[in-house]
Order: sequence, then C-alpha cells, then structure tokens
Amino acid sequence: MISAKLGHLLDKPLAPLAKRISADPNTLSIIGFLITAAAACVIPSNPGNGGMLILLGGMFDMLDGVVARANGKSTKFGAFLDSTLDRYSDALIFFAIAWYFFEKGNLEGVLFTIGSLVGALLISYVRARAEGLGVECKVGVMERPERVVLLAAGCIAGGLFPIIVVLFFFSHITVIQRVIHVYKAARSAERG
Repeated sequence: MISAKLGHLLDKPLAPLAKRISADPNTLSIIGFLITAAAACVIPSNPGNGGMLILLGGMFDMLDGVVARANGKSTKFGAFLDSTLDRYSDALIFFAIAWYFFEKGNLEGVLFTIGSLVGALLISYVRARAEGLGVECKVGVMERPERVVLLAAGCIAGGLFPIIVVLFFFSHITVIQRVIHVYKAARSAERG
C-alpha cells in the first residue's frame, strides 16, 4: 500500500546523497540484511533495541534501490537479490518474535507470529506468481514497508502481541485481495 501510493517518491530528494554513495547497491542490500539478522538476534532479549535495528536495516533496504536508480546501477540480479534477502529478513524477524513469545509462555503469540510469517511469504509468492503469468499484482493493504514499520513500532513500544494479531489478519486479507485481483485479470484476459 505504501509502495503503491509513494512508489519512488524519495528518489528525487535522496538522489544527491545517493550519487555520493559509491558502494554497490547489492552491498547495501547485504548490509541491510545483516543488520536485520542482528535485530533478530536481539529481539528475544531486548525487543526495543531489536526494533531500532529493524528500522536501521529498513533504511538500508530503501537506500539500495535509490542508489541503484540514481547511479544507473539497477540490474535484474540486484532486484532479485534484494527480494530474496527481504524474504530471509522477514523470516528471521518473525522467528525471533515467535521465540520472544515462547520465552514469555505466550502460545497465542507464537501461533499468530507463525501465521503472520506464512501470510508475509504468501504475499510475496502470489505477486511473483502473478507477475510470472503477466499480471501486475501490487494490490493489498499489507506489503513489506507496512510490515517493517509495524514490527519495529511493536518492538519499540512494547506492544508486540496486538501488532502481530493485526499483521496476521491483514497479511491474509492481502493474499485474498491479490488472488481476487489475479482472478479478475485472468478472466478479463480470457474474455478478450
């Protein structure tokens, strides 16, 4: 939703900074992933610090694309690598949060977290599969930027359980929205 509405809105204001960054965009993607992996290690014992690391990793995840576009270094492999590392990042964060709930004896939190991870992975899969069929599929209320912001906020504010419940429901609603979108697009194409 944020991605669909804002797209590359930050490209222009960040372009002067991005042009000064000589690092390869793929290197920035990997650094962002490593920071997010560190966040996952920290979350079970200190969710607040883990949330701050999620935000820092998210900044690198945003910056890699801006640097690639501003410096003419956008590549198909770079987009593929970024997307793959995003899936690993999502999985690590959700595993860390599940572990946090497990340590607290909150079985409902563990189950909602696992369900949220499944929803997050399906959101990406449905889009990739749809686009493989030639159907653009950027619809839905819960994409990765919303997920990152909500998870970081939940960790920092100490309200992880309600955030995970919200993520669970809205992730699966997004999957349903995408399936319906692809169904309508496919039916329309078949009719002609």
